[in-house]
This record gives sequence, C-alpha cells and structure tokens, in this order.
Amino acid sequence: MLSDSVKNFINIVSKLPSIGPRQATRLAFYLINSGKNQIEELEKAVADLKKIKTCERCFFIYTDRCPICSDKSRLQDILMIVEKETDLISLEKTGRFHGQYLILGGLAKNGVLEPQQKLRLKSLAERIKKEFGGQLKEIILAFNPTTFGDFTSSLIEQELKPFAQKISRLARGVPTGGEIEFADEETLKSAFEGRK
Repeated sequence: MLSDSVKNFINIVSKLPSIGPRQATRLAFYLINSGKNQIEELEKAVADLKKIKTCERCFFIYTDRCPICSDKSRLQDILMIVEKETDLISLEKTGRFHGQYLILGGLAKNGVLEPQQKLRLKSLAERIKKEFGGQLKEIILAFNPTTFGDFTSSLIEQELKPFAQKISRLARGVPTGGEIEFADEETLKSAFEGRK
C-alpha cells in the first residue's frame, strides 16, 4: 500500500528516540504534504549533522571548536560529570556552573560501565595527573536520581577519589526517578547549590 520510499523513511525514523512507527508515519505524511521545500530543508539540516565533531576532552559536540573547553573564563579545576549532552545543556541554562564537563555516555541498565565510558574516565584521570598535578579541586557527579544513577555515581566516586579534593553530587532537587534533561532551571539551580 505504501511506496518503498515511505516505508524506508518510516523504518529509519521510527528508530529515533521517542518516535515509533505511528509517529514516523505521521511525519512522513506531514513532510510529503508540506512540499519539496520542507523536505529539502530537512535534508540540508540532516546533512549538516555530518559536520559535527566530538571534543576529545569533554565529549561535547561542536563544529569549529568546543564551546566549553575553548572558554578560558571557565574554572579549570572543577569538573562536572554528566550522562549525556542534553544534561549538559540543561545545566548550562541555569547559569550557575562555570567549570569543565565530562560527558560519560548513556548509563547501562545492568550497572556496569561500558568500555567507552571506562576509556573516558581513564582519559580524565590521565589529564588530571598531567595538567593538575594529580588532583582537581572538585568533581561533581550529576546523574539522574535513579538506581542506575546512584550506582554509577558510587562506581565513579571510588575510581576518581584519588583525583579530587572533593567529590560531590547534585542535591535531590531533582525528584528520584526524574531526569536532569527535563528538570526546570530553578530545580537544577537548587540541586547544584545544595550538592554534597
């Protein structure tokens, strides 16, 4: 009933987060009915994503240079570890944190750090040794207040304890089971200021 190109679009788009086959089908028909200009704009926007690079220090994305690591006004000896890019963006919107970041990557549901995450932590530890004489002033663990977030925080705290004078966590302004990405700015400000 549907053409192969529409089926292919639905198959690909339905794999995106929060979009299933029904939503992908709606998007396909929306784009078809919006005309060729809308499709060409989307095509260009997707093609432009190929130009995005990942910072080797904090693992945030950029096109020309990392907006976090290249900002010399940021505190160099305080670092916040977050799970994903959207957490970093949400925390930056509060305007309260002015240090460095490390994006760990999505937390596994089995409570084990993935090889890529272990490499990122190892790279961080090496950088702390080389650039800061072995210790940062503070490392803030900013994970969602879930069982997985708490367990991951414990693992990282044990691993990075020798590399920071203080390791803290965001306060529980973010409700247990909630996600940083969806918390409002005031809640995140309170969680940041009340960290322990």
